[in-house]
Amino acid sequence: MSNGKSAVLSGREWDELSLLRASKLTPRPTALSDTGLSETFVADLVAKHILDRGTLALAELSSILALAGSIVEGVLGFMRTEALIEVRPGQANALGLAYTLTDRGRVTALDAMMRSGYLGPAPVPLRQYALIARAQSVHNRSVTQESMRAAFHDITLDARLLDSLGPAMNSGRAMFLYGPAGTGKTYISQRLCRLFRQPTLIPHALAIDESVVQMFDPLIHKQMHQAPTRDDLKFDEGHDPRFVICERPVVITGGELTGEMLEVQFETATRLYEAPLQLKANNGMFIIDDMGRQKVSPAQVFNRWIVPMEEKRDYLTLGSGRHFTVPFDVILVFSTNIHPLDLADEAFLRRIGYKIEFGTLSAELYERIWREVCVTYKLEYDPKVLDYILNELHAKRRVALLPCHPRDLLGMALDHAIYEQESQQVSIDDIRWAWDNYFVPVDGRTEQTGRTMP
Repeated sequence: MSNGKSAVLSGREWDELSLLRASKLTPRPTALSDTGLSETFVADLVAKHILDRGTLALAELSSILALAGSIVEGVLGFMRTEALIEVRPGQANALGLAYTLTDRGRVTALDAMMRSGYLGPAPVPLRQYALIARAQSVHNRSVTQESMRAAFHDITLDARLLDSLGPAMNSGRAMFLYGPAGTGKTYISQRLCRLFRQPTLIPHALAIDESVVQMFDPLIHKQMHQAPTRDDLKFDEGHDPRFVICERPVVITGGELTGEMLEVQFETATRLYEAPLQLKANNGMFIIDDMGRQKVSPAQVFNRWIVPMEEKRDYLTLGSGRHFTVPFDVILVFSTNIHPLDLADEAFLRRIGYKIEFGTLSAELYERIWREVCVTYKLEYDPKVLDYILNELHAKRRVALLPCHPRDLLGMALDHAIYEQESQQVSIDDIRWAWDNYFVPVDGRTEQTGRTMP
């Protein structure tokens, strides 16, 4: 973690700081005009919620819509004037009067559901979101050598590798990480998010004209802890609750990636639009792992990113044919075990800028990782065991030293030791057994050779 002051803030202090920043960037709307949404749009959303729940009070609607009670009260007044809702007799409670739909309101709600199945907080108009996304850009900070060392202080890495990744993070350009499997490309790229201490604001959903695209994804966006807020009906301070305060998003996709996942998805049964992966990753990182293993060709994937990488904006289309543009504010990382020139031509690679090779380890770094894994597994470090695996196994069988080997081999050797001896100490015999069961023999021979980049 960073050695700066932010690293020692308590959880409560982080909550207060996050709320303060959020309130400055997205002040809470106090009038309908502040939301950027029309009265009829919000009325349709209210009607759908009442249709779904039967009856709802003002306080409940305010909480569901993430809008101040005064705004919702005005919309309810409009709906009563239009004979879309009525007060349910005898249903008043501590939350206030209970509203239900009239016959006309039910028709309006059903029609709105046919156009969009979205049920949730009031969405944020695309134009407002674009301004917020640019204001909290992931590129609005500098990575220094000191901050890189602090972020990876608990991970054994070649200093030269860190000094390549740091400037790449400052560049705003995409990165191409390549090297043999097991060299830590995915592990290290995921941990680059340690450099992002400031939270980001993610809208629950975006409004593109009359269509709504779901944005917040709990599987991707990690909401930060926040102190309970005051009554939504009474206060006009704090941040716009249509946004969720989250950690910087890190989206990772591998061989399962398809071209459709990079476009707006539409679920016919629910009539819901879902944001593509890169939009969910905005203001954070988007890592495409195992590049070259996807169901779509590398050329198709690369061609998809040429315009967004150069223009810092992405072009998307709704099912209705409506085209729209969103900011493309991500640190884009391609990670692969295949040599870059076998995946893309030089013209495309020039656009990426940073091609960083993850290579094999020196014996010194291997030993450092070995010692760290021994501590993790609560094993006594035995230099004879390490000498055996380095000189009798790796060297004689010409297997390259990779960062994954100490953890994997010691873990398997410990499994064997417990099975045979009920011991927590790993011997040379246990290591030899682990080696023979870890590596796949080449062409039926007993010795194995390490795979290295051509």
